[in-house]
Amino acid sequence: MEENRIYIFDTTLRDGEQAPGYSMNLDEKVRMALQLEALGVDVLEAGFAIASEGDFSSVQAIAAILKETAVASLSRALKKDIDAAWQAVKGAKRPRIHTFLATSDLHLQYKLKMSRSQALMQATEMVRYARNLCGEVEFSAEDATRTDLDFLCEVVEAVIDAGASVVNLPDTVGYALPEDMKRMVGTVMKRVANIDRAIIAVHCHNDLGLAVANSLAGLKAGARQIEGTLCGIGERAGNAAIEEVAMAIRTRSDELPFTYALKTEEITKSARLLGQITGIKANPSKAIVGANAFAHESGIHQHGMMANSLTYEIMTPESVGVMTTSFVLGKHSGMHAFEKRLVELGYTLTKEEVKSLFAEFKNLADRKKTVGDRDLIALVESTTQTSPVVWELDNFVVNSGNLMTSTACVTLRKGDKKYQEVARGTGPVYASLRAVEKIIRHPFSLEDYTLQAVTEHRDALGEVFVKISDGHGIYRGRGVSTDVIEASILSCLAAVNRMLDEASLSRSGSVKPTSAPNFANDMLSSHSDKKKEAIDG
Repeated sequence: MEENRIYIFDTTLRDGEQAPGYSMNLDEKVRMALQLEALGVDVLEAGFAIASEGDFSSVQAIAAILKETAVASLSRALKKDIDAAWQAVKGAKRPRIHTFLATSDLHLQYKLKMSRSQALMQATEMVRYARNLCGEVEFSAEDATRTDLDFLCEVVEAVIDAGASVVNLPDTVGYALPEDMKRMVGTVMKRVANIDRAIIAVHCHNDLGLAVANSLAGLKAGARQIEGTLCGIGERAGNAAIEEVAMAIRTRSDELPFTYALKTEEITKSARLLGQITGIKANPSKAIVGANAFAHESGIHQHGMMANSLTYEIMTPESVGVMTTSFVLGKHSGMHAFEKRLVELGYTLTKEEVKSLFAEFKNLADRKKTVGDRDLIALVESTTQTSPVVWELDNFVVNSGNLMTSTACVTLRKGDKKYQEVARGTGPVYASLRAVEKIIRHPFSLEDYTLQAVTEHRDALGEVFVKISDGHGIYRGRGVSTDVIEASILSCLAAVNRMLDEASLSRSGSVKPTSAPNFANDMLSSHSDKKKEAIDG
């Protein structure tokens, strides 16, 4: 192993997906996994296999499709968890079982009801069990930053002897300061006798806004695997953002002399896909991938940039995949120019998809004088469907004003048939969505609605994100149009089609929803013959 080689462990599809609003279906997870492999992550944690049949299926599907990236599944230090993880990842080119157990006295006393000696035995036995199944085993000492250092070193040495090739020291609740991380990792590196047989990893949460700083401190102290997520998504305040860690190393190689396999030019495309799938865009001021990351409005800044870009930019836009020029297309542009620009923007589409998109582009070009890159991106992302299209918009008419109740007449197509309904509401959007609900005859509630302009001009596309719920799940939709009412209806229909598709699968028995495992009951029942030695993640 190269001394300064850093391994990027991405948990966007496991820890990241646990953040409210970021859940993904199987097709979306596979799309995201393929892009993360294109980004060049070394290890992809695809899910928590035992949590549900859906999680198991997504881990299994990702393991089967990735060609280079190691695929891991999380598991508690329980045999049934480890068995499920192995069954899910065993088809991967490089499978990994990632098992964990809390080690801090706080967690041992109040959550696990275990002594230190019981925890040590459980961790060692389960790592050994996992190693007999899988050649690559990672162990995480949950809440490591609040664990007694003497005991932490004892656990690390024991699990390495048991077969762990990677030992992760997580800052589970984002409590640590960079000096704490440096002290913890440095102590483990110095005092664990067999440390040369394993890679030390750090997994930092961002509760105090220090996840990236703590991750870098861990690297400087000897860790060689960074665990994080794209755009830093995750539970509570999130995780270390892998793109921030990577660009910090690239930009400050004088202080961080490390190398990695990440292809930073794929960062923007990866972040864009995450936003497309989840319907949640990065904050405009987000480092590296925010819309303002390479924007300059101040006159002083603009003057400096014109003289030398280094005055106000410490990295180039191209280094993270941001296009520095905008290619403008119009209604007279041909198919070849259109397809060429899509390729330059990072999209790989079939001939049929390009042909369909070109027709949509022509319709848009008739409404707008020019179509820029951001318009094209919105167009592509809004028309990418991962669920079968059941209902399509045919036409709509709305009557609205400040002295009247809004009325909408909406006509939808389902196959060769058309269906029309009229509904009233407190506004044109509400009235339109009520008309849609009357047509599909599947009640839903609107959980969230976001409208934003794609570009700055008067003829800008309106981009609408919605979340709807039918009591069984929450479904996202996205729509774009120069007419915000049309964009609203299109986004609603995208969510409706997904809702109806999942409802149909559930009725047919193709999907059997299961809840996450009952950690408390598992902990007690699985150790009844060992004085109820409890374990949880």
